Parts: sequence; C-alpha cells; structure tokens
Amino acid sequence: MPRHERPGLSGISGLLEHRQLAISPAALPHPPILLYRHPPRPPDTKPERRRPPLSFFSSRSLPGLRTALPAGIGLMLALSSTARADDSFTPAQRKEIVTIVRDALKTDPSILSDAITALRAGAEAQEQTRTRDALVAHRAALTTPAPTDAILGAPNARTTVIEFYDPRCPYCRKVLADLDRLVHDDPNVRIVEKVIPVLGPASVLTAQAIAASALQGGHDAYFRMQRAIMTDTTKPDTARIRLLAKQAGLDADRLVADMAGPAVAATLRANSELAEAIHLEGTPTFVFDARYVIPGAVDYDGLKAAVDKTRHN
Repeated sequence: MPRHERPGLSGISGLLEHRQLAISPAALPHPPILLYRHPPRPPDTKPERRRPPLSFFSSRSLPGLRTALPAGIGLMLALSSTARADDSFTPAQRKEIVTIVRDALKTDPSILSDAITALRAGAEAQEQTRTRDALVAHRAALTTPAPTDAILGAPNARTTVIEFYDPRCPYCRKVLADLDRLVHDDPNVRIVEKVIPVLGPASVLTAQAIAASALQGGHDAYFRMQRAIMTDTTKPDTARIRLLAKQAGLDADRLVADMAGPAVAATLRANSELAEAIHLEGTPTFVFDARYVIPGAVDYDGLKAAVDKTRHN
C-alpha cells in the first residue's frame, strides 16, 4: 500500500532527551547491522563458582598482567561497587587484589584503557547475544504482520522490515521519505508499521489517533492520518487531532471515540510488548526479517544495504 506523498518537514528542532542513535552510512563503511543467522546455543550448565588463587595475578610478568588485568580490574570494580558481603575473599585477599592492580597501573597506565576496552567488548557481546536470542524467540511476530499492522509496500513482499516508531520522534519523521522511496524502488520489500508511544502524553495521543484511523479505512486511512500527524508541527491536543482527522478525510467524532476504545488499547499494548521483548531502546528501530536490527535513524542507502544483506546472507 503506497503512502501518500508527504510535504517537507518543518519546525523540527533540537534533540529529544530520549536516547537515539543517528546513523550515517557515509561516515561508516557499512551500516551498523547485526546479523543473527544461527540459533542460540542451549544454555550452558552453570559452572561451579570458582576464582583463581591470588598467585594467578601476582606471579605473572607485566605482559601477562596486560592479558589478565581486565578480569582483575573488573573483579576489583565489582568488589568495590557491590553492597553485598562476599565471603569468597577475605579482607586480606581483597586488599592484595587492589594493591596488585594499583601497582600494575602505575607501571603501565595504558593497561587501564585495555581493561576498559575488554569490559566494554564483553558487555557488547552480552547485549548482542541477548538481542539474537530475542529475535529468534519472537521470529513469528517479527515476520508475520498482525491484523492491526499497516503495511507500506506490497503486502506479500518476501522481505519484511518492521519499523517501531513514535509519531512525535523527529528521527522517525526524518526517515519517512526514505521508506517511501525504498518500497517504490523495490517491490519485494514491505515495511510493517508498529506505532509505539514512548515520548510522553503527546505521543500517546497521536499513536492512539493513528491506530484508530485504521478502524475507519484500513491501511489507506492509517497512512493518511499518519501523514497528517507526522508532518504537523503543532503540539497535539484533542482539538488538533479532530482537525487533522478532517483534513485526512476521516470521521473526527468516530476517530476520537475509537481512540479511547479497547481495540486501540490492545494494538498499542501488543506493539509495546513486542518492542520490550526484543529490548528496543529507542525509536525508530528497524528489524529486517528477524535477523538484522538497526537501532536509530538510517537513510535510504543504509536501508537498501540492510535489505540486500538480509537477502544474501
């Protein structure tokens, strides 16, 4: 279903306090896309909790310490940041660990940056694993549109891109034209729109209005109302929603009534629950065939590259 032509955006200024990741493929050799082709490993049996003896740290030379210290510094940070008592180390052992790490850092301060890099890499690996597992677990919901979803492009296209968006998010507004261009240029891709209100009361109001519009006229009415709301620069209230509904050719009284109804509430709840299940952290977020994720705004070239990568991997 084509989206109606949108006028240029205006009046969008500043950044939201909500966390966003703006992506520029021109600045990066490849768009930051995570590919999850393999099923998650079965959960490992939880090993017996053991720590190496202190000689593991103290008996190594400085080159060896560079390898071992990321774990040691992480351990030291854990010891200092937790309020829970841990009987596994005596006070004397704790003191020795701190002394060893401190002395090594004095000898070669660059060890600290290596440790921070290792800790960050570990956290990122855990996040990727968590996301991969979530995509596998929710593959059906991420590849099969719900009856309440609006579809931009050919309904039966072979590549499915889920867009989680907030109508008030300026980054979401920015990508509208690129999404239109993508489905125009590629008849084998469809954009499944999932509206989620994450930026406060105004987002809730506009998300309700967009979801309610589909009850009047399906996808066509959805995209007309979406266009009216996401190109409007006035702070929304009920009166403004009524005006925009009329401009979109909808029954304003029915729209406002439907906004407060159970069908709209169920749609927004389902969208939000799916977003939470895949650990979405901001809008827009794009999911490509339940295998790739782009968390943030991306331009036409980035979208096209992600679609191509999905098909060829």
